[in-house]
Amino acid sequence: MSSGSEIDRLALLALKDKLTNGVPEAPPSWNDSVHFCKWQGVTCNLRHKRVSALTLTNQNFGGTLAPSLGNLTFLKMLNLSYNGLHGKIPKQIGNLRRLMSLDLRTNYLEGEVPLELANCSKLQKIIFVYNDLTGKIPLWFGSLQQLTALGLGGNQFHGNIPPSLGNLSFLEQLSLEYNRLEGIIPQSLGGLSNLYLLYLSHNNLSGLIPSSVYNLSRMEDLDFPFNYLFGTIPSNIDHDFPNLKFFNAGHNMLTGTIPPSLSNISQLRDFAIYQNAFWGLVPISLGRLQNLRRIDIPQNNFGSKTGQDLDFLSSITNCSQLQLIDISENNFSGVLPKSIGNFSSQLQILNMGVSHIFGSIPNEIGQLGSLYYLRLGSNFLQGTIPHSVGKLENLVMLSLEENQLYGRIPDIFENLTKLIELRLYDNNFEGTIPVSLKNCKGMQFLYIYQNNLSGNIPNLTFGQLESLIYLDMHSNSLIGSIPSAIGNMKHLVALDMSENKFSGDIPMEFGECVQLTDLWMGQNFLQGSIPSSFNSLKSLINLDLSYNNLSGTIPQELKDLPILGNLNLSHNHFYGEVPKGGVFDNITAISLTGNEYLCGGIPQLKLPICQSKSKKQFKVIILIIVTSVALACFAIFIIICKRRKQKKLSYSPSSPHNTHLRVSYKELQDATNGFSSSNLVGVGSFGSVYKGIIQQFEGPIAIKVLNLQAHGATKSFITECKTLSKVRHRNLLQILTSCSSVDYNGNDFKALVFEFMPNGSLENWLSKNELGEPRDLYMNFRQRLDAAIDVAYALDYLHHDFEETIVHCDIKPSNILLDDGMVAHLGDFGLARLLHEVTSYSNEGQTTASAIKGTIGYIPPEYGESGQVTTQGDIYSYGVLLLVMLTGKKPTDSMFHEDLSLPKICKLALPDRVLEIVDSNFLVLSDRDHREVSKNLDFEQKILGSLADFARIGVACCAELPSERIDIKEVLAELLAIKQKLSTLNIVI
Repeated sequence: MSSGSEIDRLALLALKDKLTNGVPEAPPSWNDSVHFCKWQGVTCNLRHKRVSALTLTNQNFGGTLAPSLGNLTFLKMLNLSYNGLHGKIPKQIGNLRRLMSLDLRTNYLEGEVPLELANCSKLQKIIFVYNDLTGKIPLWFGSLQQLTALGLGGNQFHGNIPPSLGNLSFLEQLSLEYNRLEGIIPQSLGGLSNLYLLYLSHNNLSGLIPSSVYNLSRMEDLDFPFNYLFGTIPSNIDHDFPNLKFFNAGHNMLTGTIPPSLSNISQLRDFAIYQNAFWGLVPISLGRLQNLRRIDIPQNNFGSKTGQDLDFLSSITNCSQLQLIDISENNFSGVLPKSIGNFSSQLQILNMGVSHIFGSIPNEIGQLGSLYYLRLGSNFLQGTIPHSVGKLENLVMLSLEENQLYGRIPDIFENLTKLIELRLYDNNFEGTIPVSLKNCKGMQFLYIYQNNLSGNIPNLTFGQLESLIYLDMHSNSLIGSIPSAIGNMKHLVALDMSENKFSGDIPMEFGECVQLTDLWMGQNFLQGSIPSSFNSLKSLINLDLSYNNLSGTIPQELKDLPILGNLNLSHNHFYGEVPKGGVFDNITAISLTGNEYLCGGIPQLKLPICQSKSKKQFKVIILIIVTSVALACFAIFIIICKRRKQKKLSYSPSSPHNTHLRVSYKELQDATNGFSSSNLVGVGSFGSVYKGIIQQFEGPIAIKVLNLQAHGATKSFITECKTLSKVRHRNLLQILTSCSSVDYNGNDFKALVFEFMPNGSLENWLSKNELGEPRDLYMNFRQRLDAAIDVAYALDYLHHDFEETIVHCDIKPSNILLDDGMVAHLGDFGLARLLHEVTSYSNEGQTTASAIKGTIGYIPPEYGESGQVTTQGDIYSYGVLLLVMLTGKKPTDSMFHEDLSLPKICKLALPDRVLEIVDSNFLVLSDRDHREVSKNLDFEQKILGSLADFARIGVACCAELPSERIDIKEVLAELLAIKQKLSTLNIVI
């Protein structure tokens, strides 16, 4: 073997050692049993027997690039993509003077591009996309005159796009998307006459799009959304870009009209200019674009209100490959043509909402059999819903709200079994609720309020809609009793039946709806008493039973509902003593007016004192009361008739924090047998948690005793009291009371009392025991998905729905507790921050870094740099939580290190290698389930797809840049979509 060949052999072995982190048995299986030229991935030239090409992709090495790579001096092609490599690109790569192709895409390489690479003057392709490279794009790239492809997208490059790139006259592909680039697009790029692909999306580019860009006549794929660019689409775009296939300029500051010449670009497939300031008419000539798949132009100013705005719709029926039409949130006016029934049979999304469209919905719309998203809401449509809509069997979303539709809601839902959301509110529908709705068993959101619906609610229909989360039917004329089948809706969160004509008793079955947070039943004709089963509604926040004919005493149990924040019982016939405690201690949270015979309660209610009298005395009192108010009744009646309908009470977070009585040290000591170790259920950073029983609370409670010697414990106590006294949500751990006292030795004592969660923390269900062996506890994937959805609901409330944005700062499995129904509750708010407080604190010139803590592995990277708390920080921690739930691995496991984290491993596994990282228990099926999967390949695809989607969501939450992390509302929608997909499988995973 020549000395040159020996150098190559040794270089390869050293390279493998670094690539595989020194694991000898790891692939590739290179050894001296065969000549190195025959090793996997190695190609040698015939003359010198030197390595000319090295191709090792998708090996998941997880190591680094060795400096010995620079000894392969005959190398022309190097491809190490999709390998999980980390560390820096060695400067010795500059020794590869013959190198023509360098592909390191989709790894975790970091640092700056080494200057020495400029020595490789024969390079034709450099592909570094989707790594963690930093710094500015090197100016010397412009000296690599042979380059045909330069891929730098998906990194962390900053600064301007170097004008020197305009020197690369052979360049065909330039990918700079998903970086931090700013400034203008250089005029010099217009000199790249061979360029056919230009990706600039998701940067901070600004300024006018240079006219020279339109000299790139070979352009096929032009993508620059999510920047701050302005300008217009040139009138002769067909001459500028005759070969254009993909054009995406969304979310910029562009203006002008769509030029008719666009229709001459016969190969155009995707046209997206959403969220800009375009105006005018859409050219009718678009119908000539036979290959068009996507028209995406929402949130502009299109339309002239002249009656010609929608003429283009008939023309695009010739576009036989259309899959998406989104023209929503514009100023389009006119009538929907019958020709929309001739849209492409492949059309899946049709969005025409929030415009000025009038007339009726064409019956021909039922011919669009592939539609799964149909939105015509917030227009001026009239007429009835065509029966043909019932043929759209793939519909997931049907939005017809806020129009002027009338007539009966047709009984068309027999075949719409995939429907998840139905919006028909704020129209003029009449008649009864269609019985066929019972076939929509996956329905989660049903909005039919503010119509003229009448008749009874079909009991059978209610009994089948077990997946409903939100049901709103207020402001109709519905009559009859509330069906007892309401108890089947175990997932119901909000129910509004107010302003109807319901009568009869409130069903006891309401007690089965344990996830209810909002129940509005005011302004009906309900009678009887408040059911005792309401004491099961521990998640209830708002309860409105006003303006009914209810009677009896107010149940004492209502005061024990831990998070009830608004209670309206006004204008009924309740009598007797008003309870004390809980919500009844907050005068701003309750309304009891119009109940003549109530007494007692807190002094602010100004009710008469309840007295124990003889039957005769009671009659005298009644007579006096009746006489004294007789003259006022008529006046009250007139006032009530004239008054506007009372608005629903909304929770006021400014209400006093001390709505629940505190407990004493002695009560807590007695409840825990003297804080016995047998009652100890957990130990945290700021104290210990005990299980106990106190007579005034129903069932066991959890008592968190603060270790006041621990640094920050007192502040944690104050923060947790302050936060938990304000927030109210079914998926947040609710504080019952607190204790701030001294123990028998005179030492300060502080404790918090919570509902006891019998199934412990999520960590107990995911982690292994001290010996590294699996625990007996196990959650299947569906249960973990449900828990993830519960936590997402909690974060959505904290980040968006509460009046002050709250950042939790410590999302992790041990802070998520499971009740007896395995519903997840987010707890431990000792580190939580009100966002406005953090902002003002920082504005005073101080840093919050010292105050920011959390748990290693879950802390977002930016907290270590700026210390500034944001909701995106919670999203990062939540993403890690999802990946822990998916893999069963902790982010601090020994297999992970600074350069190879849990999020990076999961990102690398997407989309096709997810099974390699998931918790192995997911892959163990029962014999019956295994047979089901074997018989139905679609089952396997749905399972694999669901696992991959779950991983993708977690990875998206863990993006390095906070601005690139997805919002919790989007997370929630995608998790619910996974749940819907799995609901069609009759197996357990």
